[in-house]
Amino acid sequence: MPGVVAAFAANKQGRFWDFYDKLFSDFRNLSPERIKLYATELKMDMGQYEKDVADQKIQAQIGRDLREAQLAGVSGTPTMFINGLLVQNRSPQGMQEMIDRELSKRAKAK
Repeated sequence: MPGVVAAFAANKQGRFWDFYDKLFSDFRNLSPERIKLYATELKMDMGQYEKDVADQKIQAQIGRDLREAQLAGVSGTPTMFINGLLVQNRSPQGMQEMIDRELSKRAKAK
């Protein structure tokens, strides 16, 4: 999870989306060294970056996020929910049917 931790650190410097783009441009070849290179290429404050990467608060946040995702039934990304329900059929038709069912329930409840 070095990329996740590094993305949190990049976010603290307002560079999340730039860092995200770098990570996903070559995600099959990520390594701790390459991730650090991306931070350097983005001219991030490397002292602050290193400090943030080692920050236990970031590790704790990631742990909480993972637990919440598991409890919600998230097993990967992207995962979609409609009205709090996990979308199983992600085709446009499947999602529209789900939305229509939820709207119908709401209309009946009124």
